[in-house]
Amino acid sequence: MSPKQADLSVRTSLIEAAAGLIATEGSSGLTLRRVADEVGTSTMAVYTHFGGMTELRSEVRREGFARLRDHLGAVDDTRDTVADLILLGWAYYLNATTNPNLYRAMFMEHPVDEDNSGVGLDTFERLVDGVRRCLDAGRFSSGDAVDLATQLWAVSHGVVALELAGLLDSERALTTFSNCSRALFRAYGDDPRALGRSFTRAGERIIGRS
Repeated sequence: MSPKQADLSVRTSLIEAAAGLIATEGSSGLTLRRVADEVGTSTMAVYTHFGGMTELRSEVRREGFARLRDHLGAVDDTRDTVADLILLGWAYYLNATTNPNLYRAMFMEHPVDEDNSGVGLDTFERLVDGVRRCLDAGRFSSGDAVDLATQLWAVSHGVVALELAGLLDSERALTTFSNCSRALFRAYGDDPRALGRSFTRAGERIIGRS
């Protein structure tokens, strides 16, 4: 491993260790010594890579949204706008359950400062755009794209939070996610038969990637 790769590995490990401490104990459990001990390095490594604890906390949030952005970015736009929207929901769920500590730090902790609070807003805009495409295509009959996207986000977050808290197993969480999405899409005006076909296409695309 080259020095550059080694440095990147330590940096990533520090971020994940900090996320783990935030997720389990809140920001009060985050100290230089504990983060360094988790990674097996010196406290100086935190200053080398981030400049200090405030910057490390900020970077935890940035890294979390970067991973979410990557998951959402893997969803291609197709002619079936509702299937695409379903895939965005799956990408959100997959990112959260793959990176549970980062997810908790992103959505269950206060941002470090005002600048940090704006990190990741583009990921929500990706969802808004997906809803807007469904409206433009006539799959959804009416509504404000931001409002509908907020409803979908609230459902997604609620299901994810219940699973991460151990209150739902993954099978029940996914079933709930699917049932809630179907109900909302029908309420938005989508035709039930077209909706069924979109869920089938989305499932085929998920299987094709696995």
